[in-house]
Amino acid sequence: MITGQIKSQTDAIWNAFWAGGIANPMEVIEQMTYLLFIKRLDELHTVREKKANRLGTPIEKPIFGPDQQKLRWSVFMQLGDAQSLYDTVADRVFPFIKKLGGGDKDSTYSAHMKDARFTIPTPALLAKVVDMLDAIPMADRDTKGDLYEYMLGKIASAGQNGQFRTPRHIIKLMVEMMAPTPTDTICDPACGTAGFLVAAAEYLDQHYRDQIYASPEAAWRFNHDTFHGFDFDSTMLRVGSMNMLLHGVENPAIENRDSLSEGHASVAGQFSLILANPPFAGSLDYESTAKDLLEVVKTKKTELLFLALFLRLLKPGGRAAVIVPDGVLFGSSKAHKTLRRALVEEHKLDAIVSMPSGVFRPYAGVSTAILIFTKTNSGGTDQVWFYDMQADGFSLDDKRTPLDADRHHSNNLPDILARWTNRDAEAKRARTEQSFLVPKADIAGNDYDLSINRYKEVVYEKVQYEPPKQILSDLKALENEILRGLEELEEMIQ
Repeated sequence: MITGQIKSQTDAIWNAFWAGGIANPMEVIEQMTYLLFIKRLDELHTVREKKANRLGTPIEKPIFGPDQQKLRWSVFMQLGDAQSLYDTVADRVFPFIKKLGGGDKDSTYSAHMKDARFTIPTPALLAKVVDMLDAIPMADRDTKGDLYEYMLGKIASAGQNGQFRTPRHIIKLMVEMMAPTPTDTICDPACGTAGFLVAAAEYLDQHYRDQIYASPEAAWRFNHDTFHGFDFDSTMLRVGSMNMLLHGVENPAIENRDSLSEGHASVAGQFSLILANPPFAGSLDYESTAKDLLEVVKTKKTELLFLALFLRLLKPGGRAAVIVPDGVLFGSSKAHKTLRRALVEEHKLDAIVSMPSGVFRPYAGVSTAILIFTKTNSGGTDQVWFYDMQADGFSLDDKRTPLDADRHHSNNLPDILARWTNRDAEAKRARTEQSFLVPKADIAGNDYDLSINRYKEVVYEKVQYEPPKQILSDLKALENEILRGLEELEEMIQ
């Protein structure tokens, strides 16, 4: 989490934008993203430059050519007057970043950047914001992410369609539980800023770097064919594309697609792993909902339609780890029950991780769960693993203060990952414990209710009371003591 000082600096930048005439929160985010992107490009080039100098070799994948050095943040920062800075950024640097990634026809990034506009209105505002951004210490990679999270948090808490950002430590947990490999084709059908795809790319780079770059073909697959994201917000598509490019993925397939309102013939059955936190609130008319989704479950609720979409997009054997509101787990409508029954009986339901309601604060207080399943089209559910997450490493109030990450009662995430990895041993655990396995027959017998409270057993501590005669004797003694006190008071006032 970022410090109070960095928050104050970020607040000052935000206020500078507003005072300078940019009042739309999304526009502020977009323009700040461009500037952070430009700054990050210079940092990445500097790292490659230092490595090349140390090894005495040419720079590997240089971002700036010999004739583009004036476009670097560290160089144009030194310009003496605001007008020169503005002319350089608006007329040279911004057009440069629009064409990164392979040119207009070759890159999804450059395709989404076609409509990008540099809208900072005055040289004075740009100079002020550039100076303020440069003053924020962002050498630590986590600080950059936290800074961006804090910026995004200034947008309206849940958005028009019930959208809110997934905390990065929850994303990381889900990715580690699914343990993607270089052969996976990964999709987030509601990708937003591409947080899940970025985390999956980082996981693959950390665990399979040698395989990813073992050959030109393997590297091409990682950069072009591994990551897929859908969103219908053009700003989010640009931000997501920049996010992926900064994390080393040159050309992810991030598409402008309204996932629930289109046919899916072109992408149905294509993906081996889905990671997502789709919008919860809201409903769609039957007329505007893709017919193939209504064939899976007839409903207007977006949270159920997204689950139907995941089943359509996965190939047989494909896996999904997605966040759902608790209502999906126990809702009593026909659509809720139909979908839960399909997951249990027609596919393989692997796990339910119940999360506390404070995980998404201060943006929303909704109770949620991580739903993990495998598409089989032939059943396969034997036992479902349940985990009752009670702490995620942060306070569950609006402040979300970091807690002691090494203590289990403050942070259950390491325990979740360890027990999930060795879940065969969970069969011996009683339902009074924090995690346990539930046979499919029990779930079917409960009308496919998937809420953990349906199966978790609560043990109440036995309280030993005194015998009734002793209690009555104690009451009489107490009453006599009160009467003596009253008599003493009467004597004092006579």
